[in-house]
Amino acid sequence: MNASTLPVSDTRRDAADQRADRAFRWLVSAAGVLVLVSLVAAALSMLWGGREAFGKFGLSFFWRDAWNPVLQDFGALVPIYGTLVTALIAMVIAVPISFGIAMFLTEIAPKWLRTPIGAAIELLAGIPSIIYGMWGLFVLVPYLAEHVYPWVNDHLGEMPGIGAVFSGPPLGLGMGTAGLVLAIMVIPFISSVMREVFLTVPGQLKESAYALGATKTEVVWDVVLPYTRSAVIGGIFLGLGRALGETMAVTFVLGNAHRLTVSLLEPGNSIAATIANEFAEADSPMYLSSLIALGFVLFMVTFVVLTIARLMLRQLKKREGN
Repeated sequence: MNASTLPVSDTRRDAADQRADRAFRWLVSAAGVLVLVSLVAAALSMLWGGREAFGKFGLSFFWRDAWNPVLQDFGALVPIYGTLVTALIAMVIAVPISFGIAMFLTEIAPKWLRTPIGAAIELLAGIPSIIYGMWGLFVLVPYLAEHVYPWVNDHLGEMPGIGAVFSGPPLGLGMGTAGLVLAIMVIPFISSVMREVFLTVPGQLKESAYALGATKTEVVWDVVLPYTRSAVIGGIFLGLGRALGETMAVTFVLGNAHRLTVSLLEPGNSIAATIANEFAEADSPMYLSSLIALGFVLFMVTFVVLTIARLMLRQLKKREGN
């Protein structure tokens, strides 16, 4: 039966369905395009706002360590270094702990304990970052300054080769403290992703491994992780993106000292903290342009990190034959 032989009501209904389908397709397409437009617009607006800084300093803005508002001399090296170091510390601490939490909840914890621990993780993820910053400043910083950093400086600071990394005045404020606070912040995100991913592993695979005599450790390393490797890496990079862009918590405990140092015990600075602290004080076009240029640098750093993550996931999928 063709369209000419259909009843009028059916023909009208088919036409209405086609119009609704086209409208829905255009609507969801517009939503997808909006994401790309917003991304490009944000990048271009920051690039345009930082044009004076890039015009004066050129590409050397990325590796200059100067930051002198009086002399109108600016560079992004110290904030970039602080951002990367604190994020790296956070991931070194957070990834193994998150993995342990996810494994405990999916493989070891009794059922009655999984719900309260899962709820606690979700609660930690929902706490505002400024609360973490205040807790870090008023609780963590005094404790580290009195009980931890003196020992670190006296014992690890004397080690050959890496002693400079762990030596310095026990102020409590510094890149090490900022990295620790960031780790506490990103653990709920990474562990939640890992837990959900580990729950997708088919029970038959694990039961088969147990039937062959595999231990729980062997099941985790030889079955669970290979099956979920791509998604786990994606979750880790999601937490890394959060750590790179965090502002308030880092601002409270980083020390906000614009100087380049390898010591984790000494104050430093980050891109987000510099912008948050100094944006209201920018009293000249060059000063304001340099801060906006820092925002563009942070955008590019995050973009590069996430691009690397996508490339890694693509390579893993190719190896797995997908």
